[in-house]
Amino acid sequence: MRLDKFLCAATQLTRRDAHRCIKNGLVAVDGQVVQDPGLQIESERVTLDDEVIRLPEPVYLMLHKPAGYVCANTDGLHPTVLDLLPRDLHPTEPLQIVGRLDLDTTGLLLLTTDGQWNHRVTAPNSRCDKVYWVELAEPITQESVSELEQGVLLRSEEKPTLPCQIEILTPNQVRIRLREGRYHQVKRMFAAVGNHVTQLHRVSIGSLTLDPSLQPGEFRHLTQDEVRSL
Repeated sequence: MRLDKFLCAATQLTRRDAHRCIKNGLVAVDGQVVQDPGLQIESERVTLDDEVIRLPEPVYLMLHKPAGYVCANTDGLHPTVLDLLPRDLHPTEPLQIVGRLDLDTTGLLLLTTDGQWNHRVTAPNSRCDKVYWVELAEPITQESVSELEQGVLLRSEEKPTLPCQIEILTPNQVRIRLREGRYHQVKRMFAAVGNHVTQLHRVSIGSLTLDPSLQPGEFRHLTQDEVRSL
């Protein structure tokens, strides 16, 4: 990471102020004053005006997403999930949404400033299962379950979905476990067998299950064990 970028991330200085501090000899790396903003640093000890500065710890959040919020940083029509977070939560790095949910879909949503962790969770080869509770317009048939579990071809796609697991809860409610994350996948899967999803709620991602103490719109920080579990 460039020294000037490190200063901005660690102190919330503007890029111009960071350059000024470096040029004025206020910044030292491993005890040596450095005046090159482009110096690449990794694990060196950096001081600003003789005070050690460090990058902030990454942020990892679990949010109970309510309906009516979009998974985006900004949106001209609807409130975003970031609007649910308090104003005093200001990580220096932008929060990334880990696996988006549709406007009307509720349930477990993860947010983080750790881009590498985000990639590990959402990458196609991550083998990180997602579980959803689904309410359907029509009773589910065993024939449809068998077809969905084997994989169905979605409209405008060339490859069928990967095998999944479906548990029938009531005639119109099921729990589905799948590994992929295609666009509107759950809704499109049930549409492919002639049904329609009326409610969709994400229960878990990998080993993480939505905290039952979180009401819609509430969030909490993940524990280190939870972070490592993914």
